[in-house]
Amino acid sequence: MARIQLENITKKYKEKIAVNNLSLDIQDNEFFVLFGPAGAGKTTTLKVIAGIEFPQEGLIKIGSEIVNLIEPMHRNVSMVFENYALYPHLSVFDNIAFPLRSKLHRKDEDYIKTAIEKVIKTLNMHKVEGIYQRKPSQLSNGQRQRVAIGRCLVREPTVFLMDEPLAHLDAKLRHFMRGELKEMQSAFNTTTIYVTHDFMEAMSLADRIAVMNNGQIEQLGTSEQMYYTPINEFVARLFGEPEINIFPSELVSENGVVSLRALGQNVPLVPGADAQAALKTAGCTQIDVGIRGIDVMFSFDKKDDSSLAGTVFAFEPIGNKVIITVDVAGTHLRIAASNSTTARLDEPVYLKFNMKNALYFNGATQAFITRSGIEQYR
Repeated sequence: MARIQLENITKKYKEKIAVNNLSLDIQDNEFFVLFGPAGAGKTTTLKVIAGIEFPQEGLIKIGSEIVNLIEPMHRNVSMVFENYALYPHLSVFDNIAFPLRSKLHRKDEDYIKTAIEKVIKTLNMHKVEGIYQRKPSQLSNGQRQRVAIGRCLVREPTVFLMDEPLAHLDAKLRHFMRGELKEMQSAFNTTTIYVTHDFMEAMSLADRIAVMNNGQIEQLGTSEQMYYTPINEFVARLFGEPEINIFPSELVSENGVVSLRALGQNVPLVPGADAQAALKTAGCTQIDVGIRGIDVMFSFDKKDDSSLAGTVFAFEPIGNKVIITVDVAGTHLRIAASNSTTARLDEPVYLKFNMKNALYFNGATQAFITRSGIEQYR
């Protein structure tokens, strides 16, 4: 049983609070991701679970056992670090075998050979010529990371702890390894806690995500909940590329119809009927509107008076798409366009929003209020 429970954990470094009264309940065999910006407390939380750091307050449970005073070697956890941490003088075989030759977890050589062959195959490294005899200096970054992961997997621990294991890999290899990690976790049938600041890794790998900020959890839920119903503007900005556009607006109600005035334009933004009802009862007139780049339609010719007028501020071709930044009355909105799009700086552009996918936040507190069709995302 590898259920992990953190109850009111606080970890301080002198006067700096790294983790602030944090509670988590991670289920057996769950792939759980700690996600957030640098300095949010993700790695400290992982170290507290591993026993590398000891909290000043709170309880840590692995299974049903309180492990606060148990040393790391006796917690039966296995950890992959961001910097690989391989022994440079040992071969790949000996690096992976190292945990199985320790005094605490010693196995016979036949068992070690079988276990390493299984791990090497799982890591898809069995076709690399002479892989067992190679030293870390003879491996690519991707191969080194796989060996580090293999050393973590070979011991069959209660829980895998992974601290940004893909951070130093190139984009193509990161994409490939995301799929490999998820498959590995299923094959080894063990709880995994994974730290990352990459929203693509978090969304593609996680059964659940905890978004951390300043040592606390902002939101806990699935990838879909983070993307479609973020609890506040902070979480909304973390998920999606390009980053969601969020701008202030004023709530106006005329003849029972709720609309929003924004961006210095006379064109009203009209939410869906269900969103209108929620906005009416929200108790605020200052609403921040969130529109993702894929929900902005644009034209370089004015077709009618229902469009918002702006100018091209920046044009960024990035391979499979183009990111266009449009200046609308001093507010910059980022649009995702097809890679065949061309534009000139300062060229006039006319925008329409897909209000069915708009997110609405309290302008004062930045807390999420509603969106159209919200029931399907709960």
